[in-house]
Amino acid sequence: MNATVGKPEVGQWYAHVDKGESFQVVGHDDRSGTIEIQYFDGDVDELDDEAWNQLSLERSEPPENWTGPIDDVETDDLGYSETDMKPGAWSEPLQPLRPEGELWEDTTPEGERGELGEGKSEPGGEDIAGTENVK
Repeated sequence: MNATVGKPEVGQWYAHVDKGESFQVVGHDDRSGTIEIQYFDGDVDELDDEAWNQLSLERSEPPENWTGPIDDVETDDLGYSETDMKPGAWSEPLQPLRPEGELWEDTTPEGERGELGEGKSEPGGEDIAGTENVK
């Protein structure tokens, strides 16, 4: 058992007092007396109980930036984007479904369309070409 931090705890982060390197204990086998650790940059190492007891260690907090051991992480993959759901968004009602068809489609019934399939103007009004519509 290490004099400053005691027995290794799986999931706990530690820091070398002399080196400043942080690592996490990822495994501990009591039968074989081995401890598996993973450094922030992803390197994995194995220690025996005797080596553990000789290390100058202190408990530390997990790093804020958890991407150390992962290569080529995009900023969008970190979960910090503006598209994340907020707790209040779960209580809002669903958006109504869009009507059938596309927004650009003419919804005027066919009987009310002119010869070219366009909407008719009102009697006495102007047609599309800008001339007066006389009936």
